[in-house]
Amino acid sequence: MSVKTTVNISGMHCGHCVASVIEELREVEGVGSVDVALNKDGVSVATVTSATELDPERIDAAIAEAGYSVVAGG
Repeated sequence: MSVKTTVNISGMHCGHCVASVIEELREVEGVGSVDVALNKDGVSVATVTSATELDPERIDAAIAEAGYSVVAGG
């Protein structure tokens, strides 16, 4: 069984932004895959697939490490 975690992210504007977020999220223990839907003019959405529930603080920290902010409600 896999768990999908969706995170809303602000500040992303290009493919390099997407690559940075994916790289940081893949380093979080337990992450299987990451898909990011870029929205240059608003909130982008990352979908993280894992075998078990992930610690939201670790996800938020990875996104912050990439230089972006998590938007509440994601």
